[in-house]
Amino acid sequence: MATNVSLQKVVKRYGEHEVIRGIDLEIDPGEFAVFVGPSGCGKSTLLRMIAGLELISGGSLFLDGERMNEVPAARRGIAMVFQSYALYPHMTVYKNLAFGLETAGMKKSEIARRVEHAAEILQISQLLNRRPKALSGGQRQRVAIGRAIVREPKIFLFDEPLSNLDAELRVQMRVEISKLHQNLGNTMIYVTHDQVEAMTMADKIVVLNSGRIEQVGAPLDLYNKPVNKFVAGFIGSPKMNFIEGELARSNDGMTSVHLNGQTISLPRPIGAAKAGDRVTFGARPEHITVGEHGTTIGDARVDLVEHLGGQTILYASMKGGQSLTVALDGQQPVRAGETLTVSIDPQRCHLFGPDGNAL
Repeated sequence: MATNVSLQKVVKRYGEHEVIRGIDLEIDPGEFAVFVGPSGCGKSTLLRMIAGLELISGGSLFLDGERMNEVPAARRGIAMVFQSYALYPHMTVYKNLAFGLETAGMKKSEIARRVEHAAEILQISQLLNRRPKALSGGQRQRVAIGRAIVREPKIFLFDEPLSNLDAELRVQMRVEISKLHQNLGNTMIYVTHDQVEAMTMADKIVVLNSGRIEQVGAPLDLYNKPVNKFVAGFIGSPKMNFIEGELARSNDGMTSVHLNGQTISLPRPIGAAKAGDRVTFGARPEHITVGEHGTTIGDARVDLVEHLGGQTILYASMKGGQSLTVALDGQQPVRAGETLTVSIDPQRCHLFGPDGNAL
């Protein structure tokens, strides 16, 4: 049965250095939560605290309402999949899957049932008699996941499990793990620095930065309504464009912003902000168009073009040296050195105040 995870004012210190700074978080039963953020933000440390591999310095961890701070890792009903496969090279796949259960003294018939069930789910039944050296990277990762499945845990924890795989295998395993979640229905918590993995796999994304939560929400909520400039820049690929500007006026539900020598109007009120305040204008590359199709934000000189087949990415420079990334659908006949007029849909852009928070 799926388990609720509750973190209340959770803190982690190493001596005087605080790396997790008062985390409050609820993960509902059966939810697929992804911790995402830059290297060093504390996401793996937080995962290890939930697993019981790191002591909690302050606050409380609850699983289904039961406080777990002092409960040993083996008694938490959790299975963890690491970045390293850590398979026993001298054992067959079957023995790798069964070893933990054998050590726990489980009956052979029950071990066989669990191993065969996990192998069927992961489509590795034909590999049970092979040793790890005869497996591909993706197959080894399936075995590592299978080793977690046979334990029949309440919660699955994944610590950057796809980092060692090539790009094609990463996509394939991303799909496999999402299907696994659909089939098993367990609570899963997944750590990654790859925001594409987060967007495609998660029911709930937790964006971490310097040991604090910046925003929690469904993937499209974070994409469409980032609460600050950090989240806006981290979620989305290519990343959001930021252009420095100045607030001209805000009234009648409309806001005017001076931007690169232009004044653009946005259909939104801006609360306590006033004329003359410095603001940051944000626009995602896929929401910028070439030509006068919406609100024009100026001319841009194309520095580099990436032709990806289904998409054309332009890296350009605007007046004053402001860089701009534009993502166009399809195969566009654009070359480096061209100067293009660029426009945005005013309904799909963002404004951030001097403190970085969304206006």
